[in-house]
Amino acid sequence: MTSATPHDPLIEPDTKDWTWVLERRCPECGFDAGEVDATEVARRIDRNAAAWPEVLAAPSAARRPMATVWAPLEYACHVRDVHLVFAERVEAMLAYDDPAFANWDQDEAAVRGGYAGQDPVRVARDLVQAAGAVSALYRSVPDGAWERSGRRSNGSVFTISSLARYHLHDVVHHLWDVSGTAG
Repeated sequence: MTSATPHDPLIEPDTKDWTWVLERRCPECGFDAGEVDATEVARRIDRNAAAWPEVLAAPSAARRPMATVWAPLEYACHVRDVHLVFAERVEAMLAYDDPAFANWDQDEAAVRGGYAGQDPVRVARDLVQAAGAVSALYRSVPDGAWERSGRRSNGSVFTISSLARYHLHDVVHHLWDVSGTAG
């Protein structure tokens, strides 16, 4: 495989634009962003994070169900990092007018971060901590700031409100990926 960035040769890189989940229900996990008020995202992120330590305590947490599907441990590392990336984006949106977000290649992050070899106990702790930090950030958004904007490198424009709901879908979907529940 020739690529400018490292990728796991067994995992198909996710190149889909998932912003459509802001407009309609996800047919896989059932998440419907239209039913979520942005001010509820913090509470739901906390609830989602509370489920991950149990997922990571399973003896099979580091085992891929198929060679082409991430193990629960890899998903948990991704979710931890999603919380960190979204916190950076919300902070930028609060501090600057219409910031452009740095590109984040989740597949490259998985390889460079060695997700498959990380310690599940530490990942569980770090995921809960990162979720707590970003949920506190969402709780601190002033009422008049939810419509502040920012944009991804592909041109997708978000408000803090839409970014929060997009963020929530990501973590809900991945808990569904590993447990079959949208918690």
